[in-house]
Formats: sequence, C-alpha cells, structure tokens
Amino acid sequence: MEIQLNDSEARVLGCLVEKEMTTPEYYPLTLNALTNACNQKSNRDPVMGMNEENVVRALDGLRFKQLVVVAADGGRAPKYRHLLAEKLRLIPPELALVCELLLRGPQTQGELRTRAERMHAFADLSAVEEVLRELMEREDPLVTKLARQAGHKEARYAQLFTGEPLLCPEERTPPAEAARVRVMEENDRISQLEEQVSCLREEVVVLRQLMDEFKRQFE
Repeated sequence: MEIQLNDSEARVLGCLVEKEMTTPEYYPLTLNALTNACNQKSNRDPVMGMNEENVVRALDGLRFKQLVVVAADGGRAPKYRHLLAEKLRLIPPELALVCELLLRGPQTQGELRTRAERMHAFADLSAVEEVLRELMEREDPLVTKLARQAGHKEARYAQLFTGEPLLCPEERTPPAEAARVRVMEENDRISQLEEQVSCLREEVVVLRQLMDEFKRQFE
C-alpha cells in the first residue's frame, strides 16, 4: 500500500486511535500518556518497551506522512492526535478493526469482533466480515486475508501498513485457556484504570501550576 510504517509508527498510530475511541475524555494525548499507552502489557502484541525518544521519532515520521498533528487545544503541554480517519476516509467500524490489527497483529474474525467491541460493537461475525471485505477491496487495500494454517479452523487477517506479514507457523501458540482469557480481560480493565489515574494526575499538576500563577498576581 502507499502508506508504509515501521513497527514504532504503527504502535503509536494504533494507540492514538485506540485512546480516541475508548477514552475520548483524555484525548488528544501528551507525550507521557502516549508513551505509557505504547508500553501497555494488555491489548498489545508484541509488548514493546518504547522510551519517549522512540515515541518522538515515531511521531515525527507520522507527522511527515500526514497521519498525526499537534492538537491546537491551547494546553500547556503539546498533545497529539491522529488523522487516519480523515486521510483514508475510514468510518468507525473500519477504524476499530484497523486499530486492533495495528496493536495486536493478525487475528481471526472472532478475535477481532471480541477485541474491537470496546471501540465499536459489531452485531455478528457477518458484520465484521463485511467491513474486512471493504478494507481489502479498496483501491489501495489496508487489510489482507492470510492463508489458513494447518491445524487452525479460521483464517486470520492482517494490516498492510507495515507491509506483507511474515508468517512463522511453527511459532504460533495454541489458543489461551478460558481462565487465562478471564485474567487477561481483568488485566485490561486494571490497565485502563491506571491510564485514567495517570491522566488525572497530569491534569492536577497543570491545575496546581495555574493556581500558583493566579496567586502570584496578588502578591
């Protein structure tokens, strides 16, 4: 496809889309909040360890490709927002599936429906299939369907922003047990609460600074 991203750019772009759709009250994101989002251990595959310098380089690359801008909200710290929906004319269900593929790699229709529900609720698997077909049939496809692997009942889908996916069938692990899935979901909820607390702490710091400046006017 025309737009090509490296792994860091894909992670940053995916995180911006995710936070806009799941926690819009804390979006756009500061550099600190975006770095924390990139390094989440939940809803990420693979888990990455990016420092702020890595994130800045990825942001610069995305800004050059006209996929990210600095938000003009007048805040004290720069905040960043994505332009993916505007640039590629993506509607919410398309954006939700692209986001999941950017953040978690190749997935089946069932996995995408379950994991994207926090961003957009799909009525059934047919609805997911329809959106995936639209993404694959674009003049410049954003998604591809992978060949079904031996021992797997369903085919997986992958995003094309980082190029054609490299498949290593021998490295694929069996599906997680039901108990592990429940633990992962609980970890996801805890992670989201931690992110909200982090954002609130940043807001408190800014409010304290504003209050100190206000008090100094009367000294």
